[in-house]
Amino acid sequence: MPRQPALLPDENYSAFLSDLKGRIRAAQVKAALAVNTELIQLYWQIGAEILRKQEQEGWGAKIIDRLARDLKREFPEIKGFSRSNLKYMRAFAEAYPEGQIGQQLAGQIPWFHNCMILDKVKDPQARLWYIQKTVENGWSRNILVMQIESGLYQRQGEAVTNFDRTLPAPQSDLAQQLIKDPYNFDFLSLGEDAQERDLEKALVERIKDFLLELGVGFAFVGSQYRLEVEGDEYWIDLLFYHLKLRCYIVIDLKVTEFRPEYTGKMNFYVSAVDDLLRHPDDQPTLGIVLCRSKKKTVAEYALRNVSTPIAVSTHQLPEQLKASLPSIEQLEREVNAAMADLEGTSE
Repeated sequence: MPRQPALLPDENYSAFLSDLKGRIRAAQVKAALAVNTELIQLYWQIGAEILRKQEQEGWGAKIIDRLARDLKREFPEIKGFSRSNLKYMRAFAEAYPEGQIGQQLAGQIPWFHNCMILDKVKDPQARLWYIQKTVENGWSRNILVMQIESGLYQRQGEAVTNFDRTLPAPQSDLAQQLIKDPYNFDFLSLGEDAQERDLEKALVERIKDFLLELGVGFAFVGSQYRLEVEGDEYWIDLLFYHLKLRCYIVIDLKVTEFRPEYTGKMNFYVSAVDDLLRHPDDQPTLGIVLCRSKKKTVAEYALRNVSTPIAVSTHQLPEQLKASLPSIEQLEREVNAAMADLEGTSE
């Protein structure tokens, strides 16, 4: 009697199982997106109806309280019809009138992401931008809130660069939007007297937070990256590779205001990386001079006749914000004054 072939060869079964897992996960994601889109469409319709009743038939604000009670009584197992959520539905419909692209985009992110954007972002264009970035980057709600509170929309593409002259389109536009100004280093705990190596070390120690602030696509290559040119050694503060731009990015850290001579040093680094590290398929290397502050006109003059793509941007340490906060002595004086007032009142 001939031998029966093995029913489940290990290697075949593993590949079969892996393929099925991938299909199931893809189907789960599609199903979740479909459910989310339907839910947000329903919320928009409810909000639009509330708006219409209030505007055309003169229904007052109390309609939301009454609706919340009646819908909760009818659908006790559903938690989405609270008074606060109905207010969000109304605000959602008001923010995205029917037919607007924002309504379609909003269906691609979770409802409470939409609520956070409605709460914290008032500019319609900024709202659309944050929705698009959430879709592209898969931001969690906490990350979304952090990006909004750090003013990412306002900081994107604000660095002084020469990309329009030194890079081909659309690489120049992509690179310009990639660079922020300022970079927010609130996750560090450095004093005002920190030196460049202190800043570099702190950023490398918190590389996950630093990569999040840099943005999607940055891959960390190394710090104090060694280059040898004609027997001499040179050290790049931070070297990255950007997966979307397909190029190396050199960052030179400064704890002072920008000075024109920094451009010459960065020009050297970018040229050396292009010759020594860049693959023929890579795009031109970019340089970012990251300073504590800059004068825009000085930075523009320094880059005007430079042929390598360089950006000048700034960083913001948490200690720089302390000037706007009361000192410990001020707080003590205010507390003592308040206590004295209380004692006087009790007498």
